[in-house]
Amino acid sequence: MDLYQIFKTSNPIIGVVHLLPLPTSPGWGGSLKAVTERAEQEATALAAGGVDGIVIENFFDVPFVKDEVDPAVVSAMTLIVDRIVNLVMLPVGINVLRNDAKSAMAIATCVKAKFIRVNVLTGVMATDQGLIEGCARQLLRYRRELDSNVAILADVLVKHARPLGTPNLIAAVSDTIERGLADAVILSGWATGSPPTLEDLEIARAAAKGTPVFIGSGANTENVSKLMQAADGVIVASSLKRRGNIKETIDPIRVSHFVEVARQSFTTKSPKPRSVSSKLKL
Repeated sequence: MDLYQIFKTSNPIIGVVHLLPLPTSPGWGGSLKAVTERAEQEATALAAGGVDGIVIENFFDVPFVKDEVDPAVVSAMTLIVDRIVNLVMLPVGINVLRNDAKSAMAIATCVKAKFIRVNVLTGVMATDQGLIEGCARQLLRYRRELDSNVAILADVLVKHARPLGTPNLIAAVSDTIERGLADAVILSGWATGSPPTLEDLEIARAAAKGTPVFIGSGANTENVSKLMQAADGVIVASSLKRRGNIKETIDPIRVSHFVEVARQSFTTKSPKPRSVSSKLKL
C-alpha cells in the first residue's frame, strides 16, 4: 500500500472516532441523531487537530459479536460514516467490531471510505467473544467482487486476544501479508490503551519487508517519538480523549499536542528500505 496516495504523507497519524452504542447494542440510547452528532463533533476535533486520517468504529457496542453484526448496525454505521466522509477532507476508514470485515468492506465501498481495519485477518484467536477465525479468503474475494479499492489494515496478534498455540510474531506478520494479502499491518499492546513494545515493532518491521506497519494502541505524547522509530504510522484514540478517559470525547488540544510531538519524531526517523511493491493500486 502506498501510504502517500491515501494520506498524503508517508507517516500518517490516524485518529479514532468511537461511536456511542448503536441499535441492538445493550447500551443503545434510542437516538441515532445523538450518536451521529457526537461522531461529527469528534471527527471535526480530530481534523482541526491535524490528523491525517480518521477511523470510525462501533467501540461502545459491547459485548461484541465475533463476526456478523446485526443489519441495524450496518445501516447505522453506513449513515454515520457517509456523513463523516462528506464532513471532513480526510481519508476515512471503518472498523466493524469485533471482526465483521465483510460489512466494513461493504460500507467503505458504498460511501467511498478509503480503508478498513480488520482485527483477525489470518489465524485463529481466542477472545472473550470465543474463537475468531481469520477471514482473508472471504474478504479478499468480496473486495474483488465489489470491484473495490478499499485498503485492508490488519491487526497482527490483536489486543484482547490470544493466538491458539505458541505466538510467533515473525510468522504472524509474514502470514498476514503474504497469505492474507493485507495492505498494511497493525501492532498493538495486550489491551486498549496498551502500547506495543519497541522490540516487537522492530521485529514486525523487519518481517513486513516494506509493507507498512502501524502502531495500533497505547501511543501518547510520552512514547510516540520512540515508538515511531520502528513504525510507519500510528492509530490513536485513548490519549486524545479528555483527561485521557476512554469514555470521554475527543479533546482538540490533546490532538494538536499529540500531532505536534509525533510529527517531530518523523524528522529523526531512520530510513526504512522498501523491498515489496504495493499489492493494491489506489
